[in-house]
Amino acid sequence: MKIFSLIVAFVITAITTAFAQDNSDLIDGKDEVKINAFNLIAFKYLDGSYERLIDEESSYGVGVLVNLGDDYDGIDVLRDFSLTPYYRRYFSKGYAKGFFVEGFGMLNSSSSGEYIGYNEVTQEDIYDETSYTDFALGVSIGGKFVSKKGFVAEVYGGIGRNLFNANNTVDVVGRGGVSLGFRF
Repeated sequence: MKIFSLIVAFVITAITTAFAQDNSDLIDGKDEVKINAFNLIAFKYLDGSYERLIDEESSYGVGVLVNLGDDYDGIDVLRDFSLTPYYRRYFSKGYAKGFFVEGFGMLNSSSSGEYIGYNEVTQEDIYDETSYTDFALGVSIGGKFVSKKGFVAEVYGGIGRNLFNANNTVDVVGRGGVSLGFRF
């Protein structure tokens, strides 16, 4: 719950400060690469994205997330992999920066294990593993900040729903974090 509260605080801060940005630092580049530092630190997810600016009010991109952890006891079992194409619409005076709303699709997969017991012969824990692959649709909100030299920082959060596998252990997927990168 503390992590969720922290994400909400970041998003609210991003939204309130996004409208204060102006057009004075227009960057010529239309491409951005970013890494989600929050997910890397908090969840052991390697989460990178590429974004292409269409015009001053919109962009599209794709994010790729890979779980670097293998611990069934932690939160890092929620997702093993995801591929997330998205479209963003910006609502600030700056060129593709400030407050945005995002629609996304997410191809996601995961595996989880339920602890069964301990095998004394092999001296290993035994897990009953289940896995799934599904596709989710969702929305996010956030804020993007761009420096005069092209450094990008963004804060965002959103939620989506898996559509196809009714027997999934996960019906709802989250999307969010604090990403750092460059516009070129």
